[in-house]
Amino acid sequence: MTKSEALFKEAVTYIPGGVNSPVRAFGSIGSTPRFIKKADMVLIWDEDDQEYIDFIGSWGPMILGHNHPAVFDAVVDYAKRGLSYGAATKIEVEMAKLVCSMVPSIEMVRMVNSGTEAVMSAIRTARGYTRRDKIIKFTGCYHGHSDGLLVKAGSGVMTAGVPDSLGVPAGCTQDTLSAEYNNLDSVRMHFQRCPEEIAAVIVEPVAANMGTVLPEDGFLQGLRELCTKYGALLIFDEVITGFRLQADGAQGYFGVTPDLTTYGKIIGAGMPVGAYGGRREIMEVVSPCGGVYQAGTLSGNPVAMAAGIAQLSILKSHPDYYVKLNQKADRFFESIKEMLKERGLPYQVNHIASLGSIFFTDQKVRDYDSAKTSDTKAYADYCNYMIQHGIYLAPAQFEAMFISMAHLPDQLCHTLDLMQAYFERK
Repeated sequence: MTKSEALFKEAVTYIPGGVNSPVRAFGSIGSTPRFIKKADMVLIWDEDDQEYIDFIGSWGPMILGHNHPAVFDAVVDYAKRGLSYGAATKIEVEMAKLVCSMVPSIEMVRMVNSGTEAVMSAIRTARGYTRRDKIIKFTGCYHGHSDGLLVKAGSGVMTAGVPDSLGVPAGCTQDTLSAEYNNLDSVRMHFQRCPEEIAAVIVEPVAANMGTVLPEDGFLQGLRELCTKYGALLIFDEVITGFRLQADGAQGYFGVTPDLTTYGKIIGAGMPVGAYGGRREIMEVVSPCGGVYQAGTLSGNPVAMAAGIAQLSILKSHPDYYVKLNQKADRFFESIKEMLKERGLPYQVNHIASLGSIFFTDQKVRDYDSAKTSDTKAYADYCNYMIQHGIYLAPAQFEAMFISMAHLPDQLCHTLDLMQAYFERK
């Protein structure tokens, strides 16, 4: 029995399912979670000292790689001053100014502690600002585990085969309307049915919780136009895409301006942190300025702020990093496409900038329904092979691979060689 297997056996006694987040469970690939003990750049090591090239990167925020020296030094420096004050600090002002300077649509920003909290708070803000109750979300898009958003969510919910969640009262979701990603008509229908009741449309500008699914031409712009026409707010959930596609995120990449934006751990370089922000007139409805209450003792934690400022400052100062990163990632994912084509394998590779997914289906993946056609057993076989050979992938079909600036060409070539060896067996 390996150390990871022994730890998992112990963990299931004390932790539901043996993990503290369902996406860490290896049940969908019929395996046991690897218990990670350390990381550096793009390498991680488990408790059995097995080394892996990491393509999860803490689910996206490690865009500079693990343990980047500037981030590490900033964390150590601030940790020496104390871990939490529950009081205002200079560094949270610096973080707010930095985010506002990098994302033109954000004039004010509120720090929170997770992407889930950021989305929950942004929706409350949208409802408070518009004095409306209903929201529109998209089937297969995941916006955290708050009650009102666990409706046809993606990611871990898809993997578990549970469309919603027990414990969510019907009243919590009665104002949540579901539309189809990449289908403007499904959104338009909701607006026509209740034109003065919809507070906001929330969307992952690039869906990354049903695998990587790109917005089709005109989809995001169409959402912007519909929201403007009907007086609703457009919320971009950039927990995955923010500061990853480019410095100003998906909104800059696609040239579409949301009213509110939510972020997660990438603004803390992987520390537990989140944020939501937007136009001043909207954000000023948030307490203590306005009547929308939201609070958090740990919000703006100085250690997390220090880590985030270190990472974001590097990204802001080096726009060329994104060019190099995206070119590197494009070559990687296009190589996978070519590899599959040469072997006559009909699988789909969706990618944009430095994130992408292989779907084990012969259908073009453009929404939740087409993503669900993937052969999850085939993915499980592939994923187990790669992990056993030192490539750490998400243990679920419906997640993304993340390329970081720390991935070296020889590491990517080694990964491609292993993929080729696997697919040659087919």
